[in-house]
This record gives sequence, structure tokens and C-alpha cells, in this order.
Amino acid sequence: MEKNRWWLPFILSIAVCVGLSLGYYVTRNRVFTSGGYDGNRLQKLQDILNLVENNYVDDVNPDKVFEESIVEMLHKLDPHSNYIPASEQQRAAEIIEGKFGGVGMRYFVLRDTVCITHVIKGSPSEKIGIKAGDKILKIDGKNVASVKIESDKVMSMLKGKEGTRVKVELVRQKKKMSFEIIRGTIPIESVASYYLLGDVGYIKIDQFSVTTAEEFRAAAAELTSKGMKKLIIDVRNNGGGVLGSATEIVDEFLKDGKLILKTIGKKIGTKVYKATSVGDLENIPLVVLINAGSASASEILAGALQDNDRGIIVGRRSFGKGLVQEDTKLRDGSVIRLTIARYYTPTGRCIQRPYNGKYDQYYMDRGEENDAELYKPDSSIFVDSLKFKTPKGKIVYGGGGIMPDIFVPFDSTGSNMYYTALRVSPVFQAFSFDYVENKRGQWKSVDDFIVRFNVDDMLLAQFVSYAQREYKIPVVKNSVFQSKKQILRLLKAQIAQQLFDDLGFYKVYNSEDNEFLKALEVLKK
Repeated sequence: MEKNRWWLPFILSIAVCVGLSLGYYVTRNRVFTSGGYDGNRLQKLQDILNLVENNYVDDVNPDKVFEESIVEMLHKLDPHSNYIPASEQQRAAEIIEGKFGGVGMRYFVLRDTVCITHVIKGSPSEKIGIKAGDKILKIDGKNVASVKIESDKVMSMLKGKEGTRVKVELVRQKKKMSFEIIRGTIPIESVASYYLLGDVGYIKIDQFSVTTAEEFRAAAAELTSKGMKKLIIDVRNNGGGVLGSATEIVDEFLKDGKLILKTIGKKIGTKVYKATSVGDLENIPLVVLINAGSASASEILAGALQDNDRGIIVGRRSFGKGLVQEDTKLRDGSVIRLTIARYYTPTGRCIQRPYNGKYDQYYMDRGEENDAELYKPDSSIFVDSLKFKTPKGKIVYGGGGIMPDIFVPFDSTGSNMYYTALRVSPVFQAFSFDYVENKRGQWKSVDDFIVRFNVDDMLLAQFVSYAQREYKIPVVKNSVFQSKKQILRLLKAQIAQQLFDDLGFYKVYNSEDNEFLKALEVLKK
């Protein structure tokens, strides 16, 4: 069993890297215009670049060499300082702002066909009648069907300034249709899902953007109106984002004047964040779910609540990012994201992990198979010099990440190379899209689906055959049998997602998730 878990670093490192690309503190409209760096050093850098361009044995792209040199220089400082080219800055800004100009549909490319999986409620696409399951043939007269096309290219064709128009031709159950869409403001929702299970509310936060706190309050208010008495916040694999959104959410749970965190930097000095009197959830029993992919703003939230004895932290030790970044725009529109401070939890902990200058290894460390903390807490961090005490006397530790109050080991049941091959391919999404093609109106709600839809051996056989036919994943009978429960669980969740978006996925998937079930158990006590 142990030998078959080679895929854990791959999956966890992807989750962490994607999330941490967002994990910083935003300062907008700051533009670098002048500086006083030693001219001799700048000239030396110019001389080196000229030598490489003119004398290197092979042809080189001078712009690429220059930009990669900047990235390497910043990564030697710390793993979170970074350079964002102008070409990538717009997308990064959209994620942080939580909105962009577009049409409001989600899609993926299946068999060289752009398949619409979801249409965002209230979006321009929904208003003119586009539906999930439609397949796009042309965008502004350009053929996008039966040709090799990447999702990013499709996105660039559909996105655009609000108020501009885009024409799409699509097919719906063999009937061709044409639409002209006026682009609008499309929200990037950071609260992926929320629902009520008995009197326990569940809120899943994917990232922290400018709009996250507002989204969270709206979700919590709706759940409260429906009878929520207890709450689970899920920030697993949430790599962070806007610091202010995390502190606003923490404020909902802490009484006036309670410390949330401190940031300390050489240039910016010390800034203290404290709770105000506006919190609406100060007395609700609370559990926060974290894992090795929870970083930055997620750790601010978990650390502040843990250090104030406000709620129980469940899962595995978080990533360990205790550095604060500031964005500075350069003249060409690119951005330098530079670490300007460290942050400290209310007890005084700095939870930044040590960094040895090896960038790739830094991100892989938390996901390696020999990382003991996938299966048990790593006792090496429990040292007296890093020991802190909460107001009620609970012992917590610094030194890298937030250690949960209740540790839940990684569930490797059913893991093998065959199941991993399925997970890292698009086969679950593709099969689910094809499966629901003529069934989208068959269930009236996600709860109706959960009760009436059964995953069985026939569905498993169809899926395994589909994976072999469409994605060349050869059938391994022993592995299929070993992973049967995991395959069917994920398959049902993915089908539910096709029908009911992220709400469907999490309602199905959480029902057999060990960490979620432990959180329910804790709240029952």
C-alpha cells in the first residue's frame, strides 16, 4: 500500500502552489517610478545579460532570460516573493478582485468540443437562454469545434470588457442555435459552497479575495435564517489571498477588542488587527477544517480562532506561510510581489516554515510520502522554545503551520496507481458530463439526487470501460476492486456537480469524508 502512494506529492504540491499564487496582501495603485540602487550593480547585470545574448553557444531569448533572472533572484530571498509578467497580471488581479468581464459560463474541452458544464445564475449567458450541456461550435465566427483548442484560448475569446458583444454558435441536442451575448461583470465566487445538515452549517472557502468576507456573511446569514446552530468552515487546500478578508471573517466570531494578528516589517513597522463589536457569530460552536494545503490567509483565520480559544481546529498541520507580500506595479505593467512583513498569531506565534533556498523543494516538502504528518503529527515541532499558551491554557506551537487541535490522518484507503491515473486525468468530469446529457431534469434537487441515485457495479463497469476507451487508462481488475468505494464515491460527487454545481459535489463527497465526519462528531459533543 505504501509504495502505491507516489502520487501524493503531485496532487498536494499542485493544490498548494495554485493556492499560494494568491497568498499575499494587496496594495493597489502603487507604481514603482524611481529608485537609488547602485549604478555599478545595475551595469554589471546589464553586462552579464549582454554577454549571454551575444556570446552564448545557442540562441537565447533575452526577454525570457531577463525575466527568469528576476524570478530566481526573488525566490532566493524567500519562496513567496515573486515576479508577475504584465501578460499574467490581469488574471491575477481578477482573482483577487473576485470579478472579471465575461459571459458567465463554465466549460471544458472534451473530444475537441467546448462543452458548457454550468451557466452562472444571473449572468448574461443565463439571461439569453444558454444552458448547461450546450456545446459551442463557433465564437465570433471562428470555428472552435473539432479543432485542437486549449481552454485558455476559449477563455480569451469569451472574456472582454463589460458591454462588449460576442457571438456564439452552439448545438443543443443536435439542434444548432446562435446567440449574441453582451458581456457583463462575472463574479469569481470564493465561497464555493454552503449548506445545512440538521442544525450544522457548512461553508467551503476556496480562496480569499476582496469579496470573500461579504460572501461569507451572506452565506452565514442564510444558514442562520434556516436554523443553523453550529458551523463548520472548510479552508482545506485554500492557499490564501487577501489578508483583510480573513480578518473580517475572524471578526465575526471574536468579541470586541480581541487580538486577531500582528504584522511586523522593517519598513512598515507594526500593525495590530483587533476584533470589533460587529460580529454576528460570537457564540456559535465552531470547527475549522485545515490541511497541508491551507496557507496564508487560511492560517490567519485558523490561528486567530485557535489562539483565542474560539472553536476547534480539525485536520492536519497547515502549510506554514507567515509572510506578508505587497504588490508594486512596474512601468511595463508587470508586478513585483515582495515580502514586506511577518505576521504573528494572537499568542505571538510566527508560523512561517523554514526556507533553505530550494524553491521547488519548499513546495514539495509538505506533500512528500515520507512526510509523517499525512498520517500522524510530527512531534519534532513540539519544542519548548516554540511553545505558546492560549488564554484558557491550551498549548500551541509555532515553527511552521497551525497544528490542529484534533488530528485526522490522511485516508489512503483504496489508493493505488490505477486510481491515481484516474484522478490526475479528466475522466471523472468527462464521464459525468456525458452521463447526464439526457438526465439533467431527472432530479428536482441535490437532496433528491442523493437519495434516489445509486452508484453500483453497472455504473462502475461503464466508467472503467469509458476510461480505457477515451483516456487509454488500461483496466487493472485487482486495483478496480481495491478502489471501488473511492471511485464510486467520487463518481457520484462529480455527477452531482454536473447537475447542481459545487453544492452537489460537496454534499455528496463530504458524506464520506473522514475530516468532515470528525467535525460533525466534535460539534455533537
